[in-house]
Amino acid sequence: MRQVFLYTMIMMSSLTCYAQSYNERIANAMNTSDWFALDSIYNVAPKDSIMPFLEVFSRGLIGNRLNRPDVSIPAFEELLNAHTAELDLQNLLNSAVMLSMDLSKTGDNAKAALTLSSVLDVTKQYLDSAAISGIQRYVDQYKALSKYNPYAIVFNGEQGIIPFKIKAVGNPKKGGVLMYLENSSINGAEADITFDTGAGVNIISDSLAKKLGLEPLDAYNTLAGIGRQKAQYAIARELRLGNIVIKDVPFLIVDFEVDNEEANKYINCVSIVVGSELMLQLKDLTLDFYNDQIIVPTMSPARSTTPPNMCFSPTMNLITRGRIHNDPMWICIDTGDASYGSLNGKFLTDNKEYVLTNSQPDTIRMVGIGGVYISECYRLLDVNISFGGGTTILPEITVNPGLNPLGTDYECNLGLKSLMLFGRIRFNMVDFSITTYPAQKLTIMFPKHKTSTFKLKMDNKSSVLQSVGSIALSVANGLLNVNAPSAPDL
Repeated sequence: MRQVFLYTMIMMSSLTCYAQSYNERIANAMNTSDWFALDSIYNVAPKDSIMPFLEVFSRGLIGNRLNRPDVSIPAFEELLNAHTAELDLQNLLNSAVMLSMDLSKTGDNAKAALTLSSVLDVTKQYLDSAAISGIQRYVDQYKALSKYNPYAIVFNGEQGIIPFKIKAVGNPKKGGVLMYLENSSINGAEADITFDTGAGVNIISDSLAKKLGLEPLDAYNTLAGIGRQKAQYAIARELRLGNIVIKDVPFLIVDFEVDNEEANKYINCVSIVVGSELMLQLKDLTLDFYNDQIIVPTMSPARSTTPPNMCFSPTMNLITRGRIHNDPMWICIDTGDASYGSLNGKFLTDNKEYVLTNSQPDTIRMVGIGGVYISECYRLLDVNISFGGGTTILPEITVNPGLNPLGTDYECNLGLKSLMLFGRIRFNMVDFSITTYPAQKLTIMFPKHKTSTFKLKMDNKSSVLQSVGSIALSVANGLLNVNAPSAPDL
C-alpha cells in the first residue's frame, strides 16, 4: 500500500500564524523521508512553534521509523482521536497501519487487531477490494498472534551467545557465503537456520514447517522478492539459538523453489531464515566475526542521547547512511546477500567514468522468492566504504545499470562478504544505531571462513545460472510485508 500524501501546499498555506521555519523544515524532512533530520529538528524546536497536527504526526513518524513504539503509539492514538479532520483517507489508513504495527511489536496484538479493524470498518466504503484485502491481512495476522505470547525470551547464562558458521553457497568458484546459526533448534529438533538482517520476517519451507511441528495460523501475507508469493503464518512454540530460548516465534511458510531447474540446485542452501523481526526483540546484538558468535546482553540497553543512524526504509528494511567512493547513500545491511553487495543505477549515472575505468563487465544472476533475475552489470574493484563509524575497502562490488530488484528503496545492498571486513558490528535496536569496528587482520579471518562448504550437485553442462550466488544469493532480502506503509509526503 504505497501511499502518496498531498499535504504540502495545503499545509504551507496554513502556516501564516506559526513560526514557519520549523514547520517548513519538519514538512521537508517528512517529504524527503529524512527521519534523522525530522528527529533532530523536532528535538530542538519549541513545541509551541510547531503546528499541533505536525507536532503529533512528527512524534508518530519518528517513533515508527526509528523503532520507538513508546513514542509512536501515544502519538498515533492522539492523531486518530484528535486530528482526523486533518487526515485525508490515505493518511488515516497509513497512520492506523503504523499504529497497529507498533502495537504488535510491543506484544499487544489484540489491540492492534481491534484498532485496525475499527478504522477499516469506517473506511471500507471508500476503498477498493485490493486495499480492503491488504488491510484485512494485517487484522487477521494480529488476531491470530493475539492467542500467543510472541517472542518471550529466556537467557541461560550471563549473556546470550549464538555461535555461527560462515559457509560457502552457490557455485564454489564464485565464493558466495551465508551465515548459519549453530546450536539451534525448533521445537526441540535440530535446525539449520540462516541469519539474514535483510529479511523483515522469519521464513521456513513448507516441508520443514510440517517436520518441525509448527502450528499453522489462519493468517496469510504476501512476500516480495524477485517475484511475489502468498504465504501462511505459523508459530514455532520454541526457537533455541545458542543459549537463548525464544517462545512463540512467528514464521511465514514459503515455497523456495522457482521455475528454473538450474537455480533450484542452489536454493536449498536456505530453508529457515530469521531476520530483523527477531533482532528488534533481542534489542542489542553484536556480530563478532573474530569469534564467530552473536553476543546479546541479557539486559536491554536504556535509550541514550546518541542520535540514531539507522532507520526503516519504506518497505521496512534496516538501512543506514554511509558513503561509498565519494557518494553519500542509503545502505541496506544484508547478511542474507551472499556476495559483497550491489549498487544501483544512480551510482553508475553519477560516477560513469570512474565505474567504466575501474570495473569489469559481468552478468548479475539472482535467485529469490518467486523467480530468477539476470541482467548485465559491472564488477567495480577496490571501493572505499564508510558507515557506522568504520571504514574499509571492498575488494569488489556490483554496479547495476538500473534498480536492484531486491531493494528499490536504497542505493546500496551491502552483502555478508563486505560485512565480514569489519571485525564486529553492533546493532543497538533501542537507540537504533549501528556501529562498525574494522578488522585489522583479515588474513586470519577469511581463510577460516572458507573451510566449510556445501556439497552441491553439479554437472558439466554450462549454464548462465551456474553462477547463481556470484552476485547475491539474496533469497530473503525483501521478504517484507508488501503492504508496509511508505514514507508519507506532506
